[in-house]
Amino acid sequence: MADCEICGEERDLARAIVEGSLLNVCEDCAKFGNVILVNQPKKEEKPVKKVTTEIINIINPDYPGLIKNAREKLGLKQKELALKLNEKESLMHKLETGSLQPTILLARKLERFLKINLVELYQESRETLNLKDEKLTIGDLVKLRK
Repeated sequence: MADCEICGEERDLARAIVEGSLLNVCEDCAKFGNVILVNQPKKEEKPVKKVTTEIINIINPDYPGLIKNAREKLGLKQKELALKLNEKESLMHKLETGSLQPTILLARKLERFLKINLVELYQESRETLNLKDEKLTIGDLVKLRK
């Protein structure tokens, strides 16, 4: 059962052309137009809301200290570490002072050489709406925004 598009009553509906528009109408309102018979397959009800989970890599916010401590444990200077990683010394300095965040690739390179963990997995759940759903209301959009 659904709501009639003319009177709004919840009843069994028929498809009718009323003043040039194709509407779902109840038996009483069908007299205002021409009822048409259309064999439509039943639509699968899709959920209005869908929760998706995304896993992303993030750099540990304490990366400057982790890199510096691991380098010092190996007894290396910034210049020596840079040579071993085939990177610039200025890059090592910027990483250790926190003025530059490493890319995921550089962080993985540092992890392998220094035997530390810089990249962490972060799981993010997000609620999305099926915008093609006929039951979607403005209220659903407002709730999603909050």
